[in-house]
Amino acid sequence: MSLTASLPHDLETLADSLSSSADALHERIMRGIRQQQPPLSHGVAQALFENEVALRQQANSLYVDAASHSLEGMGVTLEELLQLASAARDTIRRIERAKELAGLSADLLAMAAAIAAARPEHLVAPLQSLKRQLAAHHTHGSA
Repeated sequence: MSLTASLPHDLETLADSLSSSADALHERIMRGIRQQQPPLSHGVAQALFENEVALRQQANSLYVDAASHSLEGMGVTLEELLQLASAARDTIRRIERAKELAGLSADLLAMAAAIAAARPEHLVAPLQSLKRQLAAHHTHGSA
């Protein structure tokens, strides 16, 4: 596999595979703990659980790498998107008006779709709208 050919997709595919392997490892550990003959010892089970957690952490790291690479040329950083998503999540929890909730969620969806489709020309409008809505909620406390 070439590390330059469709890197975000390749990294995401690898992360999916590692996550599936972690799921399989968890199932196998649980089956080994429940078995009577021969059961997994506490020490072995603990070591395997630690491997499962480490495997999931590596998969999550690959997902982040894939997201970072997919943002190349989009004019926005992953950190900025994470901050916007966090602010939107906090605002969504407090929004009382359905119209505002619909607008905010539509902008989040449009932003995510533009990134997933690698269409930077479709990212500007939802980002600007999202920022305006969040600023308005923060300024007016209408969330």
